[in-house]
Amino acid sequence: MPTIIRRSFPTTVETRKEIFVATSWQVHSSIWTPPTDAYETEENLFVKIEVAGMREDDFEVSVEDQVLIIRGNRPNMNERRAYHQMEIRFGKFEISFGLPTGIDLDNASAEYKDGFLTTVFPKIHAKQSGRNTRMYFRSFPCAAL
Repeated sequence: MPTIIRRSFPTTVETRKEIFVATSWQVHSSIWTPPTDAYETEENLFVKIEVAGMREDDFEVSVEDQVLIIRGNRPNMNERRAYHQMEIRFGKFEISFGLPTGIDLDNASAEYKDGFLTTVFPKIHAKQSGRNTRMYFRSFPCAAL
């Protein structure tokens, strides 16, 4: 199970810059973003990313100043080939989400299973905090790796 690292120092979230270079039949990207869902239930907030072909050790999941940052690197198979269509991304990726207040960061968890990395943040209930439990995610552009 990936470990969630909680950091207290500030992180600069820059505008993500993607540079695509097409060389003959091969296409390369400097950074990519896997498909991501952010949703909530009565009890938890979830961030789920689809990134098949990796191991739990390939991810770094951290929270810095109420921002969830998920980084990883999906290695490319180093063999020469001429693509007719290329949609599967390889290389480094990073996803950042602003987390709302009212969640329990100390009991958060992350699990990689069947090609999905799911991060779970338990909610602090309204009875305990005295406020509404409806939460909203803020999505941030990714910083270039």
